[in-house]
Amino acid sequence: MASNAASLLLPKLSNLHYYRSSSSPRSSPNLGQVDNFDFHGYMATKLSHVNEALNLAVPLRHPTKLHQAMRYSLLAGGKRVRPLLAIASCELVGGHESAAMPVACATEMIHTMSLIHDDLPCMDNDDLRRGIPTNHKVYGEDIAILAGDALLSLSFEHVAVCSAAAAAAVPPERVVQVLAELAAGVGPAGIVAGQVVDVESEGKEVDVGMLEFIHVHKTGKLLEAAAVCGAVVGGGDSAAVEKVRRYARCVGLLFQVVDDILDVTSSSEVLGKTAAKDLVSRKATYPKLMGLDGAKEFAKTLMAEAEDELSGFPAQRAAPLYHLARYVARREN
Repeated sequence: MASNAASLLLPKLSNLHYYRSSSSPRSSPNLGQVDNFDFHGYMATKLSHVNEALNLAVPLRHPTKLHQAMRYSLLAGGKRVRPLLAIASCELVGGHESAAMPVACATEMIHTMSLIHDDLPCMDNDDLRRGIPTNHKVYGEDIAILAGDALLSLSFEHVAVCSAAAAAAVPPERVVQVLAELAAGVGPAGIVAGQVVDVESEGKEVDVGMLEFIHVHKTGKLLEAAAVCGAVVGGGDSAAVEKVRRYARCVGLLFQVVDDILDVTSSSEVLGKTAAKDLVSRKATYPKLMGLDGAKEFAKTLMAEAEDELSGFPAQRAAPLYHLARYVARREN
C-alpha cells in the first residue's frame, strides 16, 4: 500500500519548482567506470583537511566563553557533507581544493549555527546533538544564541578574506557571487524560511508539497549553496554550475528523506540525537505521508536524479559526487 501511495505522490512532486520535471533519468554510462573509486579514502583525506582548516579558522581567544562555545559545536564532528560538496564540486569543474576551502569552512559554520539555534528550547528543544549535550545545555541559552550569531557573521568574513588569499586565488567577481549565494541559502529564502514554516506547521496537517518546501529551504538550500559555491570558485561556467545546482537540490532533499526514515528506524545511540522525536512531536515526515516503503522509493528516485546530473562530466572528476549521493542515501546516522 505504501508503494502505491508513493507512486501517486511522485508525479505531483515532479511538478514542484525544486524537483526536476523530466520523465525518467538518463543513463550515465561514464559513472560505471568509477565504481571502484576509493570514496572512503577520499572522504577521510578531505575531512582531515576541513577539520584542520576549521580549527585554525576559530582559534580560542577573548572572549573565551564565546569562542569555546563556537568551537564546541563546530568541532564536534559530524559528516561534513557541505564542505565535501563544496570541495568535490570545485574539483568537478577543474578547480583546486584550496580555492574551495574558505567556502567549505563557511558552509559548515552556517550549518553549525543553524543546529545550535535549532536545538534551543524555543525551537526544537533538543538535549543531544552528535552524541553530546547541545550547546545551550553546556553554555546556556544566551551564549548559545550568540555563538550561532558569531559563526554566521564569521562565515562571510572568512570567505571574503580568505578566498583572495588562497593558493588558488578566486577572482573578486566570483567571491561576490559566492557571498550572494550563501546569503540566499541562509536568509528569508533559505534556512530561515524553512525553519519558520516548520515551526508554524508543527501539529498541523501538512501535505507533501509543504513538507518539500520546508526541507528544500531548511536543509536543501545550504547544501545547494555549498555545491554551487564550490563550482563557482572552481571556475565552472554557467551550464556546469546549473547542473551542479540541480544535483545538489536532489541530494539536499535526499538527505532529509533519509533523515526522516532514520528517525523512525534507528536509535538515539546510533543517531547521536533523540530518535523518534518527530513522531512524538507529531511533525510531518516523508514516512508519515508516504509510508516507510514509499519514502524509501522516493529516496532511490532522488539518488537516480542526482546521478543523472553528473552525466557529461569527466568520470574521474564526477566520482566523488556520485559516491557522495550514495553515501547520503545509505547513511545510518
